[in-house]
Amino acid sequence: MSESLSWESCISESRPGKSASGELHRTHFQRDYDRLIFSSAFRRLQNKTQVFPLPGNTFVHNRLTHSLEVASVGRSLGAITGEMLAGKVELARAENFYRYDLSAVVAAACLAHDVGNPPFGHSGEKAISNYFLQNSQKLIGDRHLIDWFDETQWADLINFEGNANAFHLLTHGYKGKAEMGMQLTYTTLASILKYPCEAGAVDKKHTHRKKYGFFAIDLQRFEEVVQHTHMQRDTTTSKIAYLRHPFVYLVEAADDICYRIIDMEDAHRIGIMSTTEVSDAFLGVIADLDGDTSKVKKTLKGLVDANEKIAYLRAKTISTMVNSASRSFMENADDILQGQFTKTLIDDAVSQSHNLREVNRISVEKIYDHHSVIQVEIAGYKVLSEILDIYISAALCPEKSALDRKTLHLLPAQFGVGKTPYETALNIVDYVAGMTDGYAIEMYRNFMGIEIKRHGA
Repeated sequence: MSESLSWESCISESRPGKSASGELHRTHFQRDYDRLIFSSAFRRLQNKTQVFPLPGNTFVHNRLTHSLEVASVGRSLGAITGEMLAGKVELARAENFYRYDLSAVVAAACLAHDVGNPPFGHSGEKAISNYFLQNSQKLIGDRHLIDWFDETQWADLINFEGNANAFHLLTHGYKGKAEMGMQLTYTTLASILKYPCEAGAVDKKHTHRKKYGFFAIDLQRFEEVVQHTHMQRDTTTSKIAYLRHPFVYLVEAADDICYRIIDMEDAHRIGIMSTTEVSDAFLGVIADLDGDTSKVKKTLKGLVDANEKIAYLRAKTISTMVNSASRSFMENADDILQGQFTKTLIDDAVSQSHNLREVNRISVEKIYDHHSVIQVEIAGYKVLSEILDIYISAALCPEKSALDRKTLHLLPAQFGVGKTPYETALNIVDYVAGMTDGYAIEMYRNFMGIEIKRHGA
């Protein structure tokens, strides 16, 4: 059993492979933020779909702009709650962390929360899982695809999870690169473990086990995070599962706030929702959670441009929801610390706001089921399935043809054939998940003979 969790013991400045060592001008957690924002994995998010197809003439959010905005909201949440938590700790070192560094931890974790997500929005995850499910009986060599893996490994593949892939990307030692990934602090890594369990422990009745948070290959690194941040074991299952680290709730809240509100702003910008629909929804949320909208309405009268009106209301709505989430965190701080809080911080806001529930309903009806969104999802299924099939079949086939060898030659060295079939498959999945929408489409068109890339073109 790990040491009892406290607001002091859940913090670690150490990183994989390194003990804590500091700089005069940057804290350990500020360094985490900087490592992430300068990483190639983060930059690739600029060409990955958030919800709507990537823009032509009208700007909508992509994964990168979404992550930057989530980090901004997360920093605010961390600063507000950190100031309040500073009064709950006794050690001066811990007090300084909560007062000055929690905001950096939450912001860094927010930057990282989507780096493992594949192209084509959330449907990309389903497309990868679906490939393995639909092809489980496909013969590769003398074995069906499913027979190349044990039960735990197969669970990783048929339930591909962007959260687990993010942890893999941040901690895995790729061939020819840093041995231990980005070497973020254990505190920041714990803060992105929204579902701290293995694939076999998934149980949708439990909030922290609705999905899984790490691949089997990353178990050792996951256990290091658990040990350094004193996360508590989930004793309700014999599978590998832990209760959430308290900072996860802040990262989750920042993401929840942004996608609920900003997706509607995007819908307005591209003409799916009217100015009246969106402004009424946002004003309603502010009224429900804050009570007084008189100043907001006064400011609105001075704004003529419709997009500017919605941008202003978006900012006020987010600010209102940040305050609501902060209050919820402190009201439930003891349960959150012990991993016993079974809701999200935004659930309290939803229960208090009829208009926020309407935002959720409208988002499903008018945004997530919009034909342009569905078209991206369908394209993602086709493109990713074909690319995976070509590479997986070539990599696992024991008697490789000349075409198989040429195909594998296209794989970057860091994603090549591994020591086991599972490692090989995961390398390929990792490679495909890291693609931008445009790169995946280009590769698909090349493989299908639709378009042949010319040298120098």
